[in-house]
Amino acid sequence: MSKPFQTTVVGSMPKPAWLMEQLPLNAKGKQVHGKGADWHFSGDVLGAALDDATRLTVHDQVHAGIDILSDGEQRRTSYLTYVTSQLEGFDYETLAEKWTRNGRRLAEVGRCVGPIRRTKSILRRDAEFMLAQSDRPVKMTLPGPMTVVDSTADEYYGDEEKMAMAAAEVLNEEARELDALGVAVIQFDEPVFSRYPDKVKDWGIAALDRCLEGIKNAQTAAHICYSYPMPGVPRPIVDSYPVILEALESSKIDQLALEFEASKLDPQLLSLCPSKTVMFGCIDNGIDEIETAEHVAAKLLAAAKYLPADQIQAAPDCGLVPLSMDIARAKLQAMVEGARLARERLA
Repeated sequence: MSKPFQTTVVGSMPKPAWLMEQLPLNAKGKQVHGKGADWHFSGDVLGAALDDATRLTVHDQVHAGIDILSDGEQRRTSYLTYVTSQLEGFDYETLAEKWTRNGRRLAEVGRCVGPIRRTKSILRRDAEFMLAQSDRPVKMTLPGPMTVVDSTADEYYGDEEKMAMAAAEVLNEEARELDALGVAVIQFDEPVFSRYPDKVKDWGIAALDRCLEGIKNAQTAAHICYSYPMPGVPRPIVDSYPVILEALESSKIDQLALEFEASKLDPQLLSLCPSKTVMFGCIDNGIDEIETAEHVAAKLLAAAKYLPADQIQAAPDCGLVPLSMDIARAKLQAMVEGARLARERLA
């Protein structure tokens, strides 16, 4: 049994300014679902820089006291396209415009132009590098199939569910390889679940469960938020968690990463998913104000009224990549201290 209020991160961490051009998350034609920002290096020098940036984010997490580490997605210009652009069937040279996230934003996205296939390992080297950096458990992230569908323009399948199941099959191949390597947590990022609750019930859960087949040792997780905050882009908090949490309770997924800080949602919602471990979002990635340890502890103890404390992990709402490195470090330290206070007060 794990200790109460373990600490973790959702995935992304800020990248050093020396590594990548610093662009808004919604920069036209590049960020979010397009090609991504540019690196400041190339070739072997870029490879060494990416290794160093990963070592730095591991150090930051260990120094803060995080229990379950991620690579901070330091090697990715985009959490999604880093994976999808390495799959056969996607074109990121000629982008298409598409309304994504149920009309939240018009984005330039890659196009699905043929059958989705995985012809090589994508995260093997990343995972092996991470596993060599620390003896703490390691989490690796993959985009979920529904998010892949929403974040690309389908010019081949002509059916969202069919495309999602094809994506799930290849994501499962990658996940099984990560499992065999000894990764502790394999997380599928599904921010679009919060935007399409009806689709979640109709085929989203089935596609997510297809990703999990044959995973024998790792814990599996689904990250569900309301997407990154972006300047000038509305971020409505729709009342979808009651629907999707009830549906996810029947899923084979082990863990759910849920947003509760910026969204101000009621932790009573946790009673809808009693069998799951929940990464309880108690750190806002959209503001520079540092949460206090007291605030974090109060949030966690409120959540523990509805789910056992050893099924609750302290986590940010979402990836911390929108923040500066100094702000992200301070927020992680406050979160770890808040989790410690919460453990002390459980009795």
